[in-house]
Amino acid sequence: MAARSDVWDLVHTERRALLADVRGLTAEQWAVEPLCAGRTVRDTLAHMAATARITPPLFFLKTARAGFRFEVMAAREIAALTVGEPAATVAAFEAELDSVRHPPGPVDTWLGETAVHAEDIRRPLGITRAYPPRAPTRCADLYLRSDVLIGGRRRAAGLRLRAAGTAWIAGDGPEVVGPTLSLLPPVTGRPAGLAGLSGDGLPVLASRL
Repeated sequence: MAARSDVWDLVHTERRALLADVRGLTAEQWAVEPLCAGRTVRDTLAHMAATARITPPLFFLKTARAGFRFEVMAAREIAALTVGEPAATVAAFEAELDSVRHPPGPVDTWLGETAVHAEDIRRPLGITRAYPPRAPTRCADLYLRSDVLIGGRRRAAGLRLRAAGTAWIAGDGPEVVGPTLSLLPPVTGRPAGLAGLSGDGLPVLASRL
């Protein structure tokens, strides 16, 4: 239970940090494409709000109504939370800051969801955050074990990932080294972050994106 509580403490901290970063965005910034292609910054925040207020039974019900197509369900949730002015989307996200509701899946998934989508928003806007060191490495550990939706294990297969300036190392093979926040986007399928990495294994990782 302590570990579970610790994860939620990190999730709630990161939600608050993101809220502070997006409060003053301009209309142009809300329309910027984040690292997750096909959405806008506002869409991404709406998705985060929707995820934070859904329960497993509601997730299955809404997915069934969408013909068991997750992207269709997610698009409907985003559309519902992007009606009106951006302030309405911010308010919806703010209402879920302390939520522990989530779709089916391990609790660490929602730390990953929060941190990765926060970077999806921040990086294109030139916003940086000094994360607690355990947050990005915990996310990396999660995604390197997962192949179901994110495909992190497949992308990192046969590579040794090393977070510069920390003791965190994962895998074995040609090395890819850099800040954890530069390793995390490529592991989750986003080319952003590659410029901050080096090592013999970098061309292999890049080829898998």
